[in-house]
Amino acid sequence: MAAAVSPLTPYRFDDRQIDWRALGDFQHLEASIFFVDEEQNIVDFIIKFDPNEKVLLHRHLAATNTFVVEGEHRIYEADGQLREVRPAGRYTFSTGGDAHNEGGGPTGGIVYYTVRGQTDALFDLLDEDLKVVATLRTGDFKAALDAQQQ
Repeated sequence: MAAAVSPLTPYRFDDRQIDWRALGDFQHLEASIFFVDEEQNIVDFIIKFDPNEKVLLHRHLAATNTFVVEGEHRIYEADGQLREVRPAGRYTFSTGGDAHNEGGGPTGGIVYYTVRGQTDALFDLLDEDLKVVATLRTGDFKAALDAQQQ
C-alpha cells in the first residue's frame, strides 16, 4: 500500500522539456509558445516569471484563461499596488480591459495562458501614463513560435 501524501506536500513542476525563450525585449520572464491559429486569433503559451519581479504594464484585449502551474501569479494595479495573488492550481478567466502588471511571487511563477481574440490585437503595452506604446498581435506570437521551432 502506498504511503499517504499530505495535502501540504510541495510539488515541483518539471519544466526541463519546455523550450524557454526570451519573448522580445521583455524583462523578467521566459516563454514558450505552444500553439497559434492566426485565422481564429488563438494563442496558447506558458510564461516563467522571475521571483518578485513585475514584467510590463499592459491591457488584455482578448479573452484570456490562465492556470498557475507553479509558484504564484501576482497581479498589480497600474500604480504598482498588489491587487491579487494567485497560487499554484488557480484558474482564472478574464475578458480583459484594465491596465495592470503581473509577475511571480517569492519563488517565481509558471503560468499557462490561452488567449482568444475577436481580432488579431491581443495585448496593448502601456507606458506609465497608460498610453499605448505597442500592440501584441497574433502574428507576433506566430513569429515567436516560428523562431522557437528553428
